[in-house]
Amino acid sequence: MSTPIATRRVVVSNPQGIHARPSGQLVKTAGGFASDIVVRNLSNGAEANAKFLLEVMTLIATKGSELEFEARGDDADAAVAALAALVESGFGES
Repeated sequence: MSTPIATRRVVVSNPQGIHARPSGQLVKTAGGFASDIVVRNLSNGAEANAKFLLEVMTLIATKGSELEFEARGDDADAAVAALAALVESGFGES
C-alpha cells in the first residue's frame, strides 16, 4: 500500500511576506500533523521542511511568492488544507 500524498499551491498575500511570526504559525500548524511536509517557494526554488522554523525562514517568501505544500502520510490532505488556509488568510495580517 502506498503512502498518501497531497499537494497544494498558494500565493503569499500578507504585505510583509513570511517573516518570523508567520513562519512560527506555519511550523506550529505543520507540527500538528503526522505527515512529512515540505514547503517550496516556487518563485525562487527554495525548499524547507515545514516543521522546522529555521528552514521555513530561509524560504524568503515575500508577498506574491507562490508556495507549494507537499505532504506524505495518512493525514496529508488535512495537512495541506490547513497550511493553505493559513497562508490564504494572510496569517491574520492582511
